[in-house]
Amino acid sequence: MSSMPLSTANWHWKNKNVTPWAKTWFEQELVSVSVKGDGDEVVSISSLRDMDGDVELGQRKSKLITIFDVKMDLGWSGTASDGTEVSGKLTIPEVSHENIVDKVSDLVYEWSLSTDSSPAVDALFALAKKRLPELLEAKFSEFPKAIIDRHGKDVYVSGDNSRAGTPGPSTPSSSGKATSATPSSAAASASAPVKKPESALSTTTVSVEASFMASADDLFSMLTDEKKIPAWSRNPAVSKAQPDTEYSLFGGGVKGKYISLTPGKEIKQTWALSSPTWPSGHYATLTAMLDQGSDSTVLKLKLEGVPTGMEEEITRNLEGYYIHGFKSIGLGASL
Repeated sequence: MSSMPLSTANWHWKNKNVTPWAKTWFEQELVSVSVKGDGDEVVSISSLRDMDGDVELGQRKSKLITIFDVKMDLGWSGTASDGTEVSGKLTIPEVSHENIVDKVSDLVYEWSLSTDSSPAVDALFALAKKRLPELLEAKFSEFPKAIIDRHGKDVYVSGDNSRAGTPGPSTPSSSGKATSATPSSAAASASAPVKKPESALSTTTVSVEASFMASADDLFSMLTDEKKIPAWSRNPAVSKAQPDTEYSLFGGGVKGKYISLTPGKEIKQTWALSSPTWPSGHYATLTAMLDQGSDSTVLKLKLEGVPTGMEEEITRNLEGYYIHGFKSIGLGASL
């Protein structure tokens, strides 16, 4: 049993990279995708040739979140109606949470044929292009649940160590107390924010940065427009994007006020984490700096006023929920 109360342990942002496991899962599962034509022809996915990208499982306030954005190169093969062995390649540029779970865009399929063309070969190629996508998408739809079933126990602290199942939805109350039906007095007490005198609080600064395939103006808009923020944060947002107005991200997990906004250049705002470990009433200062290059924009996040001892946790939070949030919608680029 964790020494930390359940409500506290599951409040933190946690991420686990599961990319190697995901590649193995796709290698094993996608080769089961096969379709038979009206005659003797049959075609199937023969291999996962390459996979590029990241797959993670995140947890915030007892909610498990799948974060994935990968490019796949698949091999396909089959037998034409005249007995000819046929093969080719299929590239899917983006398999992500957005097009598998959120359905905000369609999957793109790029097909190629390695076998010399003939009427029978062309008919099999047409069968592959017509029938395999729907079967692949059915298999992809199983992927998010497979991630949670296999890795959920590693980022979620269960109240019963004998269970490794996926937790049900849970929403902490505004007081920060656990929503369990019978919380112990110790757990309820521990889940309340710890009040520290501001003068006694030792703080430091953490920074993260990444390059994205987007203009500085577009990134600025995605960071401040409450209609666009949910695309990468996967949660409701409140943001009027004016100095001295309050904002709320990640369903209330982060709150603060805007200090100044320079479109396409910089956003400065106060920043507080809604967590029992974050000192009550304390606000750090987050500065988002945008530097546009010829084909990408570097986003640097500098958070000043982080309580000493929380540097590693907050760095993971910034990388997991801001940087990987943008990567999950297909904006990632190499620095």
